[in-house]
Amino acid sequence: MSDRPLFGTAGASESFRAMGYKSSAQVPQYTAAMGLDAFEYQCGRGVRLGEELAKTIRAGAEAHGIYFSLHAPYYISMSSLEEEKRLKSVDYILQSAAAVRALGGRRVVLHAGSCGKQSREAALAKALDTMARMQAALDEAGFSDITLCPETMGKVGQLGSLEEVLALCRVDKRITPCIDFGHLNARDGGWIRGKEQYEYILDKLADALADERAVRFHAHFSRIEYTAGGEKRHLTFADTVFGPPFEPLLEALARRGLSPVIICESAGTQAEDAAAMKRYYAGLAGG
Repeated sequence: MSDRPLFGTAGASESFRAMGYKSSAQVPQYTAAMGLDAFEYQCGRGVRLGEELAKTIRAGAEAHGIYFSLHAPYYISMSSLEEEKRLKSVDYILQSAAAVRALGGRRVVLHAGSCGKQSREAALAKALDTMARMQAALDEAGFSDITLCPETMGKVGQLGSLEEVLALCRVDKRITPCIDFGHLNARDGGWIRGKEQYEYILDKLADALADERAVRFHAHFSRIEYTAGGEKRHLTFADTVFGPPFEPLLEALARRGLSPVIICESAGTQAEDAAAMKRYYAGLAGG
């Protein structure tokens, strides 16, 4: 891992095909051409990565110095009332671990699920148990080097507040948070306005984890439109009505010497917006 933040995207921007790229095998070249360091391979609808494609992508990533992570299927439900769904979620994580290893990466980002018809406390208790099962399954299957990254979520009904994600990370010292700043902003009505709120989040990480996970955590960033129920839709940096702003976050990271992997999830302009973040950070760090 780098001693500075890495900037990348969740999937490829609309510019991928506009620039003449045609195949997922070309993602590393495209990512490097955009001046970025990281890419999060999207398996939200299922892990369907062929062996040959994975080998080609991995070779390109190694050649261009691109750090790969992977987003696990969206239908994982760590907090489901149905035990069968929770056990299937463990299998989906094993599939995701095999895929990210094939890509040469180590981090698997996942959603915990929703609260449904149970209390937040009951949902979290089930998710904590499922998380422990996931980590044990990874260890047993030879994937102990793969890092699970539970993500903070944008809708109020979803399990994934900052406190809930940090609780999941305490299940095992290897579990690393995926802090989605856009989600945190959206689930609490646009509360992230600048330095004070970012410092609060980073302080919470440092206090709860007190190790390298608070320095080299995983992160998602985008502007997100929200309603009373939280997240509605992802926007681009050109949309300025909704936040959060990225500049004070990068300023806080530079002040603290933190080096997370920051994955931009803008709607169609994620590479361009990630590049804007990287340029801004380079200016803070002196190049």
